[in-house]
Amino acid sequence: MSLYLERLTYYQPEMTKALWETGYMLTISTLAAMLLGLPLGTYLFLTGKQGVAANRFLSLIFNSYVNIVRSFPFLLFVIALIPLTRFLIGSSFGTYAATFPLSLVAIAIYARLVEQVLLDVPSDAIELAHSLGATNKQLIFDFLYIEARSGLVLSLTSLMISMVSYSTVMGVIGGGGIGDFAIRYGYQRYEYDMMYTTIIIMITMVIVIQLLGSKLSQKIDKRKK
Repeated sequence: MSLYLERLTYYQPEMTKALWETGYMLTISTLAAMLLGLPLGTYLFLTGKQGVAANRFLSLIFNSYVNIVRSFPFLLFVIALIPLTRFLIGSSFGTYAATFPLSLVAIAIYARLVEQVLLDVPSDAIELAHSLGATNKQLIFDFLYIEARSGLVLSLTSLMISMVSYSTVMGVIGGGGIGDFAIRYGYQRYEYDMMYTTIIIMITMVIVIQLLGSKLSQKIDKRKK
């Protein structure tokens, strides 16, 4: 036990840094999903076959992006984007650069989740909006998002949990993070107690995110009003 505490104290600065890197990547990718994935998912819904603004061409473009990014093996996706990351970010190495491919994946995943949530909105809400003469903007913000807000929060919660998992491989491009710490300081150095400690930390992060997301979702669930 004393040896474990000594190791924990010794690696504490690196572990703290790794937690900060994971938090940074998670924050940036989640914000990207909220700012770009939410509207993209909304457009997927609106331009679909049954959408109020059905447009086969736009729907094809939006769906192609989402499908390609989601079907691409993430590690290969990160490596394939290195030239583009270097061009746009100025570097392909480091935590900041790692947020670019992570954000692209977050946007695609959340867009699809948003589309599915909006598809579950009762048709009565849409018919009511039309009968009141609502514009598309009013339909989205005053009807769709209100009806779907609980599901949107749960979808965002699922996305954040996925991003915790995805961030573990960002050490490939120097992104760091708690997963990279587990591999470099735990597995590769045969100090498995550090690796398992890191795993417990990650599990705790996921549980906390899920509990907070579920609590918020229940609180704003329109069906329970």
